[in-house]
Amino acid sequence: MQIIFYIAAVVALLATVRVVSATNPVHALLNLIVSLLAVALIFFTLGAPFAGILEIIVYAGAIMVLFVFVVMMLNLGDATVAQERKWLQPKVWIGPAFLSLVLLIELGMMLPRDGVLHPAGHTLVDGKQVGMALFGPYLLVVELASMLLLAALVAAYHLGRQDEKE
Repeated sequence: MQIIFYIAAVVALLATVRVVSATNPVHALLNLIVSLLAVALIFFTLGAPFAGILEIIVYAGAIMVLFVFVVMMLNLGDATVAQERKWLQPKVWIGPAFLSLVLLIELGMMLPRDGVLHPAGHTLVDGKQVGMALFGPYLLVVELASMLLLAALVAAYHLGRQDEKE
């Protein structure tokens, strides 16, 4: 299990460095998704499958939706269609596809043969424990984070909207 953890950590680091160093936002997004999937695999190896699933659903899924939303909001026209075709050549997908393949192989190695998931940690963290922690001692932090996200959403809307011409 430890080798899977370390390989996933290296994949996450490499993909994150490529996110920061990429000049093309599409390439950065692909590498960010690979990085988030690697972090989810790290959660699985540490015995937190609930956190791993949340990482995949919330972060990797929400980032794709956010990216589609931004592309739809910008609506740049036919000039960007040609530019996107140029950006999305098959060579662009080689790096993220290779890193994703490494993660898929690791996940296959981690799946048990006897029907029981064997985490690298000693205990499994289920949804009930996460809920009790979030809505118990960390309730104030969760509510502050939700208010911060709401403020960011309102700010993004006001920054992105186009004023009507008078």
